[in-house]
Amino acid sequence: MSNEIRPITVDWNALVTAATAARENAWAPFSKFKVGAALLTSDGTIYSGCNVENRTFGLTICAERNAVTTAVADGRRDFVAVVVVTDASPPAPPCGMCRETLVEFASELEILSANLEGERRHYRLSEIFPEPFDGP
Repeated sequence: MSNEIRPITVDWNALVTAATAARENAWAPFSKFKVGAALLTSDGTIYSGCNVENRTFGLTICAERNAVTTAVADGRRDFVAVVVVTDASPPAPPCGMCRETLVEFASELEILSANLEGERRHYRLSEIFPEPFDGP
């Protein structure tokens, strides 16, 4: 038996389904821009999240960060892929704050942005966020 680490196969459709379902729970009374995210860990566990707005926009929690904090609270830090679902065309990638949060755990994270019409865009985090903060 080999100790070789095999990369996980990403079931993008399952992640899109989970992110779309999470999007339905979004609280977006101000922007009307609902977002759902599904984050995949190395063992195939999916953590989902949605955006939760606040009238003070600085307190708004993005779907991606919601999924990350749920996973971290569960002891997970081994992220492989994330799907973000919106109704935007073209599909919206993670915002800058979410990119900074995601790169903390996986600079080569695979990202799929999708919308409700079936459009999809695939990225690697390092491609869309080449120079993250490298502070203390």
